[in-house]
Amino acid sequence: MTLAISDLKVTLGGREILRGVDLELRAGQVHGLAGESGSGKTMTGLAVLGLLPHGARVSGRITLGERDLLAMTPRQLNAVRGGEVAMVFQDPATSLHPMLTIGRQLTEHMRHHMRLDRRQARARAADLLRQVRIPGAEEALGRYPHQFSGGMRQRIAIAVALACSPKVLIADEPTTALDVTVQAGILRLLRGLCDDLDLAVLLVTHDLGVMSAVADEVSVMRDGVVVETGPRAQVLRDPAHPYTRALLDSLPGETS
Repeated sequence: MTLAISDLKVTLGGREILRGVDLELRAGQVHGLAGESGSGKTMTGLAVLGLLPHGARVSGRITLGERDLLAMTPRQLNAVRGGEVAMVFQDPATSLHPMLTIGRQLTEHMRHHMRLDRRQARARAADLLRQVRIPGAEEALGRYPHQFSGGMRQRIAIAVALACSPKVLIADEPTTALDVTVQAGILRLLRGLCDDLDLAVLLVTHDLGVMSAVADEVSVMRDGVVVETGPRAQVLRDPAHPYTRALLDSLPGETS
């Protein structure tokens, strides 16, 4: 399934945050969205899910298949959110509830969206933990987020996002604050899940080096506008926009 963003504009507090964003996500592909902090990357992902801050004004189109998400009622959008489109947030320490077991946090989504009973939901939850390579999946269901490392918590957050078999996964800076080895593992996991589950993945990051590892397509944002989009090799090896070149020049090593 394709998710297409057309002429997306977001105004907040009298300031135009997004100024006509165009993106297209395709099943089985990772689309990297790069840019500096404040460029509008995270706001784009939040707009897809209808999670913009209070007072934000939004226009344009965000279509999932033939449906315009921006035209949906809150009830209709709630059925899509988590079920068909899911998001992995930057910090699993805040996105995972510290007082609920991992099993509870996984099964609540499934029981709500998929109407599974307790036994079915628990079996699927254990399978998801195995899929994201959490050791001792059955035992892990009874543990709490603080009992896992940062990298394991991020894998669990990805499992929570995948609980209801979404078609689109938005990953917002999923490797921030992780060491290089753990980062590589998370990126390999996202790439593998995209291929195995035919997901359309939007990978939001400020790091073009991350894009070089997993993205099929790359878009670069600056000041609320996408200034360049293209295949990974083309954008990273022969950028058309001077801002993209400046981002590449700021990297410590080779990205191609």
